[in-house]
Amino acid sequence: MKKFILNSDSFGVSKDFNRAVLNGYNNGFLKSASLTANGDAFEAAVNEILPECQKISVGVHLNLTRGKALTPSVLLSDECKNFKLNFFSIWYHSSKKEFLYDVEKEFRAQIEKVAAVVKPTHLDSLSYIHCIPEIFKLTCKLAKEYNIPFVRTYFEEFYIVPDLKSNLNIRYPFNIGKIILLNCLTLYNRKLIQEYGLKTNDYVIGVTYSGMMSNKTLEAGLKTLSDEDEFTVEAFINPASYLRNINDAHSKEFKFTQDKLLEDTVYRMGYEIVSHKGC
Repeated sequence: MKKFILNSDSFGVSKDFNRAVLNGYNNGFLKSASLTANGDAFEAAVNEILPECQKISVGVHLNLTRGKALTPSVLLSDECKNFKLNFFSIWYHSSKKEFLYDVEKEFRAQIEKVAAVVKPTHLDSLSYIHCIPEIFKLTCKLAKEYNIPFVRTYFEEFYIVPDLKSNLNIRYPFNIGKIILLNCLTLYNRKLIQEYGLKTNDYVIGVTYSGMMSNKTLEAGLKTLSDEDEFTVEAFINPASYLRNINDAHSKEFKFTQDKLLEDTVYRMGYEIVSHKGC
């Protein structure tokens, strides 16, 4: 059985992202979303959106790079509690016990804030931070402790969309570099998934064309995998509705969550569209 998960990251970041989740769930084939505990629109997501999406699968979008920390830490944030690190600086510090202690404290606060309103089904992260080996080990430990069965990994097959605009731009070579790094990290991280008895996806779609996702890139990515018999692939997107610029990448991602032709194409390619609850 080939299973396909379409997941909206950045749920709770803004009301535009929240509305995109609601519309994608009610009018399309969006079945999973990852809630950002420190997002500006977290309370709106909980009070206005989740009651209208009773069966949506909700995960925790772990965050150490954007917005304000939920816990005090001079290692992670500045005097105003704004996160101050990026992916590589987090990796650099991840071998230090005191740093990992603060990361664990922050992750616990984020997981518990989400778990207070809904049972989380999966863990992932902003800026791929949970893929850093020591951070991933901590993530698996917390997933097991909080009985969260699914942790996202990032292995994406190389593929090319026959569209010059998607390939001849500054983002594309940068994204290829990200794939090489994340694929290597995934080979190590999958061993930890097995060690902790957790579930993960076999593939992702969303790195190669990060910031350029569309119905064309999604379909091309799925076709790359279509010769295999049994696997789970997760496409992660950041859809937002009601943006002023309709050509904005987030608006394009919002539109294809409700593309009935694309949904039919996914089914015809032999995929079952599921949420993280169905894996």
